[in-house]
Amino acid sequence: MPPLMATDFIILFFSVFLLFTFPATSQDSDLETDCTNKWIHIRHLPPQFNLDLLSNCSEYPLFDNFCPYLANHGLGQKTHNKSHSWYRTDPFMLELVFHRRMLEYPCLTSDPSHANAIYVPYYGGLDSLRYLFGPEVNSSFQHGLELYHFLVHVDSPNIWSRNNGHDHFMVMARPAWDFNQPLNSDPLFFGTSFLELPEFYNVTALTLEGRAYPWQEQAIPYPTSFHPPNLAFLESWVNRLRRSRRTTLMLFAGGGGISANPNVRRSIRLECENVTSMSANGTGYEKMCELVDCSNGICEHDPIRFMKPMLQASFCLQPPGDTPTRRSTFDGILAGCIPVFFEDLSAKKQYGWHLPEEKYEEFSVSISKEDVVFKGSSILDVLTSIPKAQVRRMREKVLEMMPRVMYRKHGSSLGLRSKKDAFDIAIEGTLERIKSRLQEVAAQ
Repeated sequence: MPPLMATDFIILFFSVFLLFTFPATSQDSDLETDCTNKWIHIRHLPPQFNLDLLSNCSEYPLFDNFCPYLANHGLGQKTHNKSHSWYRTDPFMLELVFHRRMLEYPCLTSDPSHANAIYVPYYGGLDSLRYLFGPEVNSSFQHGLELYHFLVHVDSPNIWSRNNGHDHFMVMARPAWDFNQPLNSDPLFFGTSFLELPEFYNVTALTLEGRAYPWQEQAIPYPTSFHPPNLAFLESWVNRLRRSRRTTLMLFAGGGGISANPNVRRSIRLECENVTSMSANGTGYEKMCELVDCSNGICEHDPIRFMKPMLQASFCLQPPGDTPTRRSTFDGILAGCIPVFFEDLSAKKQYGWHLPEEKYEEFSVSISKEDVVFKGSSILDVLTSIPKAQVRRMREKVLEMMPRVMYRKHGSSLGLRSKKDAFDIAIEGTLERIKSRLQEVAAQ
């Protein structure tokens, strides 16, 4: 089969995105009671801020050719032809996924003055590629200025000026660090200055990862490869997780840790290699540790590489890498694998809307990376000391939390929509955040 070209995808998406170009309209009045304080207006943007960015999907060789991942409104291609729930999803396509889900949000209004929040369908992460990997790398301080000019001076300026942008929100499918370059940085380092622009200080940005001291941004879960279309497929998957034999104590799926410099990934690899020769007799496990090599991105769009081993593991190790968070955290939860964190910024201080801080002891394990790297603490000793009954309770809690970090497929069944997913919780959190911000502004 010949490779799909960028033009093929543009033709495919053109008919779909015609829908995006129409202004959102309010739902029937019989939903108004349910929509109290939940109304959202979608701002109409010219295609240069979303659709046109998709036409450049093969123009950033230093990044990737992301054309194949545009299919199915950003969910990517199915893992196989008969798949109903599994896709080769790229997390950087969350802007498309979110936009498509916004179009079926039940409380849309065409009247911005009636809205409790304003959604800006800007693909900021995709737009950043020209500054991060393209010809405008030396102009990264300009990222977002064209959008600001359009929102404030071109398209109905009163929408912005009504609350000076405090009621606006957008999705930026990259870690916030990538938009954190100081405006006066010399020399320039990797990233753009979008979140450093005073013009956008009031806007809420939903990112894959927040900074240590976030202001505009709130982290929301990375998309995984699992996007069920109805409740039956979700329940079937959960039942499979409950039946799955957990024959491995702990698993690490990832890369890195091969240098001689002390770091938590190196410590994990060394411990795992050492314990593989140990007898698992009497532990209830066939293997004490398993390493799944995901170096050089080989697992990113091939979930079978890591999902099957995760289904067989009790604990999934989630050490920080280049940044504190990992998509693997959410892959592991989708596999019913209890996450093991090595610093709070990996999840606890990031995803408070979706995984409340007070619940972490119920579904995860925390081990200090400093203790592992510099004090010789054994991960194996910590995990084997947890009583089996507690492990079972923790896994059941993981399964309970699972829908909260899953992005169901657009157009899903009514039954599945009764369960809040990552999108629903992100919208709830955004509305509450904007409400609080507007109250603070009004009190000043």
